[in-house]
Order: sequence, then structure tokens, then C-alpha cells
Amino acid sequence: MSVTPPRARDTYRRLLSYVRPHWLRFSYAILGMVGFALTDTAFAALLQPMLDGGFVERDQTAIWFVPTAIIVLFLIRGAAGYASTYYMAWIGWAVIKQLRAEVFAKYLTLPTAFYDEASSGELISRITFNSQKVANAASTALTVFVRDTLTSIGLLALMFWHSWQLSLCFLVIGPLIGIIVGRVSKQFRKASRNIQESMGEVSHVIQEAIDGSRVVKIFGGQAGEKERFEFVNESNRRFNMRETRIRALNVPIIQFLIAIALAIIVFVASGGMLGDDSLSPGQFMSFIGAMLLLFAPMRRLTSLNSQIQQGIAAGESLFDTLDLESETDTGTELLQGPVTSVEYQNVVMAYRPDKPAVLNGVTLQVQAGETVALVGESGSGKTSLISLLPRMYNYDSGHIIINGTSVQDYTLASLRDSISYVSQDVVLFNDTILNNIAYGTGDAVSRETVEAACVAAHAHDFIEGLDKGYETLVGENGIMLSGGQRQRVAIARALLKNAPILILDEATSALDNESERRVQQGLDTLMQGRTTLVVAHRLSTIENADRIVVMKEGRVVEQGTHSELIAKASHYSKLHQLQFS
Repeated sequence: MSVTPPRARDTYRRLLSYVRPHWLRFSYAILGMVGFALTDTAFAALLQPMLDGGFVERDQTAIWFVPTAIIVLFLIRGAAGYASTYYMAWIGWAVIKQLRAEVFAKYLTLPTAFYDEASSGELISRITFNSQKVANAASTALTVFVRDTLTSIGLLALMFWHSWQLSLCFLVIGPLIGIIVGRVSKQFRKASRNIQESMGEVSHVIQEAIDGSRVVKIFGGQAGEKERFEFVNESNRRFNMRETRIRALNVPIIQFLIAIALAIIVFVASGGMLGDDSLSPGQFMSFIGAMLLLFAPMRRLTSLNSQIQQGIAAGESLFDTLDLESETDTGTELLQGPVTSVEYQNVVMAYRPDKPAVLNGVTLQVQAGETVALVGESGSGKTSLISLLPRMYNYDSGHIIINGTSVQDYTLASLRDSISYVSQDVVLFNDTILNNIAYGTGDAVSRETVEAACVAAHAHDFIEGLDKGYETLVGENGIMLSGGQRQRVAIARALLKNAPILILDEATSALDNESERRVQQGLDTLMQGRTTLVVAHRLSTIENADRIVVMKEGRVVEQGTHSELIAKASHYSKLHQLQFS
């Protein structure tokens, strides 16, 4: 009976491929396993001269040889055990490191649409918890399998050497053990998948509670969060107990079968049923010793199945992630130099095939150095339109053209290198202000250049007023800074990038009037000489835009200057009246 289905075997072979590059250390580990396995067989074999030669015949050679051999055997056993354990652990952590690096690198290349539906807690659990389960199956489990298999072979060979008849009695239980292992393998994999999914849910609830700690406190959500965590925590406990129950039943059943074989052997040997080939006391004790020593590796081998199935289930999850399609980057052209025009030509876009389109034939032209503001009700398609420019999403039909070339024909790196972005939700990393502003530039920018960008963004004064100035840690997502300060840091970062295209996505909508004034000063500097697309919530911030484009239900319904649109007394005028009434 097959223990694992074809996909599981393919997954495990793929896991083992991560061990292959470390073949030299693996060879050292195998040598250690061979030495370790031989010591068990040698120790069982020593029982015969110890009893027959030492206790029965009082042979002086045996009396001196056996104690010396025991000491030598355990010296060899210690060295061999250390070698196998150390080198397989080294390989295991190398596999974990490589898997985590590959999955993290894949995360960085997955399309934005993937993150719209994925749970961050599950993704974190996948790269931490699952990778360790995979490495255990590829290294630790492999150690147990090789070492205990070699030990079992050696001990079985010794048993056959003493009495093939008694050995056959023992081997009768082999097929029964195989049937049991095959039956429980499927249950192990299913339980492991449930555990891994529930761990992702646990991580997700924890992360949301931590990220939203202020909302939880203000709105008194502690009891609700405790209930949510209790639910996922209890689910995780139940899945773990289900797996434990399967494992706990698996081992004693197999041990009971082995005990039956032992009882039959003792009965046959002590009842004289072997005829003229009866064993000496030393031979019989050596046989029984080998069989007793065989219990431990057989028990570990039967328990090993659960660890391998856990690794296979975790491996399937990881490899499913690694096999996801990254962002398509088939472009070969480089977007370099100044941007002369940006055009949207009859662009249609839906986030999913089964969802209605959010953009319905949008056509828009933006000239070099022009500031175009996009306004409209929530859900009108403003943010979707600007997200297509750096290819965060792909459109379904139409064309987006920069400098006469489709954005699909540009490499992603050169396209995004020509675009700066400032949004309402500023993303800052838990690092210094200096490193956050210089993010993505590496060592290619000087401190003086960063400070000059901060002066232009009206951020230099407040940064210098902090205790550690530019070396101040901003905390997770910039929690140590105010909203206006975070926005000005983001503006300085965009200024430092000095890209010809600028996207502003409601960059001042969440600020108070004073903060908005200071941020707007930085934005005015940032927009000078750049082709700018602005998504605006506060209409007062875009009255001076070169052109205002009004969107509704994924379409452009009107466009013009502020005064022209007010004079039309149509869509924009109604929005303006509604906001300033």
C-alpha cells in the first residue's frame, strides 16, 4: 500500500532538493549515522561473549574484552551521534533560511491584487511556522529515518544470524505495521493542514489587535477581541489535539503488535520448539537484546510518519506560494529622461472577472508639467485610475501611454523609477527618519542631499527639534510622529527621488488646517516642474490645479479649470456646493 499519494511524494522530493546542495555535510552526517547504527548492533552482539564466555565459561579473555569493547563502543557512539546531529541540524537551518528567503522574495514580487485578498497573519505564519515544519521533514526526519533504518537493519541481521526461525516470527508483524502507517498518513496530512491554517488565523487576529490597539481601547473592544482570539486559539488547540490523538493511538498499537511477536518468540525458544538448533543462553540473550534494542528505532520510525506528513502539508503550502505567478514584466523599453505626456485611451478595468468594471472607457491626456486633479464621489474610480500608471494592477482593455509608448512595453523597474507617490496613508518603517527618507537609494545619497529635500518639504525644522534629529526612530509605521510630520517625511522622500511623474492620493485629507497648510507648502514645492496626478477629497486643495477631472461611476463626466467647472453648474459645482455648504 502506498503511504503517500503522488502529489505528496513529489512535494517531499522537492523538499529533499533543498538538501542536495549540502551533499558534503550530508555525507559527514551519513557516516555518523552509520557509526551510530553499528554501535547498537555491536552492543547486542557483545551480550553473547559476556554471558557465554564471562559468566558461563569464565573465559579471562572475554572478561577483559567485553568491558573494554563497551567503553570503545560508546566513545564511537558519542562521536558518531554528535556528527550526525550537528551536520543535519546545520543542513536543517540552511534549508529554513533558504525557504524563508525564497518565500520572502516571492512576496516582494506578487501582484498587488494578491495582497488585497490575502491575510497578513497567514502569510507571516507561512514563512515562519511552515518553513520550520518543512525543514524538520527534510533534515531532522531524514536523520531519524536513515539512522534508525540502518540500526534496524543491523539488529535484524544479528537476529537472523542467531536464529532465522525466531526472526521470522518477529517479521510477521511488518505488513500489519505497514497497513497501519498507510491508513494514518492521510489523517496526519489533513490534521497538519488544519493546524497550519489555524496558526495563520491566530497570527492574523493577534496582528489586527496589535495594529488596532488604539481603536480597541477607545471603543471598548477588549472583550470582543478576547472572544475572537479564544475562538481561533481553541480551534488551533482542537486541531493539535486531533493530531496528537492520531499519533498517540498509532504508537501503542504498533508496540502491542511487537509485544505479541516478543511473546511468541519467548514461548517458542523456551519451549524447545527449535529442535537441535536450540540457542545457548548467550545467543538467546543476544537475540532478545537485539530485538529489545530494535523497539526504539522502530517506534521512532513509526512516529516519524507524522513529522513527514506535517512537512509535506507545510511544503505544499509553501510551494503553492512559490509557484504563484509574479508580476508580469515583459517590457523591454527603458523609461528615461523627461516625461512629455501621459495618456489614458479608453481604459477599462475590473479587479476580478466576476466583479463589475471600476473603470469604463476612461480617456485622459496629461501634458508635461501639468497638474491634473481627479475628483468625484467615493467609488468613482479615482484611485483605480492612478494605480494603473505604475502598474499596481493591470487593465482589461485600452491603452496607457507615456511618451508615446505603452506602459506594458516599459520594464517595471524603469517605469516605477519615474514615478513618485505620496498618499494619505504614509508607510514608514521602524527605522530612523534619515533612512526612511533615503529609502530605496542605498548609499547613493549624502546626508546633505537628504537635508536639502527636507528643507524643501518644510520638514527640516521639526526634525532638527527632535532629541536625536535625523537619527530619531519613528516607531512602527511612524507612530512616534504626528500625521502632518509623517506626510512631510513622505514628501521629502518623494523630493529626494526626483521622479518626473508625481502621484498624490488624498495626501492632505486627514490633516488639520495647520498641518495641511504646512504639508501643502511642501507639496507645492514637490509639484514644481513635474507631471502630477492628484486625487483630492478636499476641493479647496486643488482649486489652482491646471485641470480638474470629474469622475463618476468609472467615467470622466467633465473636466476643466476650477472657474470653468463652477460656471458650468454641473457635477463639479454640485460637489463644491455640497462640501462648502
